[in-house]
Amino acid sequence: MAASAPAKALDRKSLTGPALRTFFRIADAWRLTEGEQMQILGLDSRSTLQNWKRGAVSSISKDALERISYILGIYKGLHILLPKTADEWVRKPNKARLFGGRSALDRMVSGNVADLFVVRQYVDSQRG
Repeated sequence: MAASAPAKALDRKSLTGPALRTFFRIADAWRLTEGEQMQILGLDSRSTLQNWKRGAVSSISKDALERISYILGIYKGLHILLPKTADEWVRKPNKARLFGGRSALDRMVSGNVADLFVVRQYVDSQRG
């Protein structure tokens, strides 16, 4: 049975704080600029990003939660695969075909949620 619209909104509301805190911790570990954070989150407003950093938001969109979920999966997978260099990996040039010699971060900051999905799939496939 599908959840009702208010239940889904409540779910997003309860996930918003933990999701954002986790995202911003990962952003710090990866040394993401504000511009990179905005691209990954699908934001076009720096003030929205600042509000989110301060926790001045009650609920973020389903799209933003999905994006953060992919980032969390990438982060977790990298820390399993490369415990000592996981956070540096995202910025290093990568010879894998889907990166074409560019970094995973270059792919992730395209603004497209599909690129986050593709990077997540790649990291998961490397784990086996």
